[in-house]
Amino acid sequence: MTRTLSHPRSQSLDDVQHLVLDDVSWELYEKLLRDIGNRPIRVTYDQGRMEIMSPLPEHERPKKLIGRMIEMLSFELNIPMVSFGSTTLRKKEKAKGLEPDECYYFRNEAKMRGRKRLDLRKDPAPDLVVEIDITTRSVPRQPIYAALGVPEIWRYDGRRLQCLHLVNEAYYSRKMSLTFPFLEPAQLNQFIELIEDQDETAIVREYVAWVRANEWGR
Repeated sequence: MTRTLSHPRSQSLDDVQHLVLDDVSWELYEKLLRDIGNRPIRVTYDQGRMEIMSPLPEHERPKKLIGRMIEMLSFELNIPMVSFGSTTLRKKEKAKGLEPDECYYFRNEAKMRGRKRLDLRKDPAPDLVVEIDITTRSVPRQPIYAALGVPEIWRYDGRRLQCLHLVNEAYYSRKMSLTFPFLEPAQLNQFIELIEDQDETAIVREYVAWVRANEWGR
């Protein structure tokens, strides 16, 4: 259920599943982020319109599996990587911010290695983000990613994994990954589909065997 309220304090954050607020100042947005801390709550902000959501298991399970596949691919092929998870990405001058489901640095790994804080005023945007788009959202997220300069999104809608590239401030579907030019991300659907019938360790083992069989790193 979506509720439109004048102030987020009118409902306990721990009880929030989906909340939409209008005319929210940047200062209130940043204060809310501090109040939320490490709680599993996602806040999307775009020029005064703010959406607060609490992820459900149907959202979290594919997120974790896709993240593991990215990380195991990097491990198997010895590709340097820095993971920032669901770190908040925001720019005050754009009045936009959000938490990706997962985000990674590859091309800019060396620059971001050891970084404890992310500041998009001086840091590059993540090279790759994972976006689980199963539930209906009131605040579109792709325009925010575009304004922040994220070059690639892997978007899963509950049925298929789609690869999106940023071109002229908008995202377009592409067959091959920018981050992994040898990989067609849609090929990972075969493993995501197993999540209802197999345990995740078995799925990852099957996936790693598939990666090795492709011999991309040889």
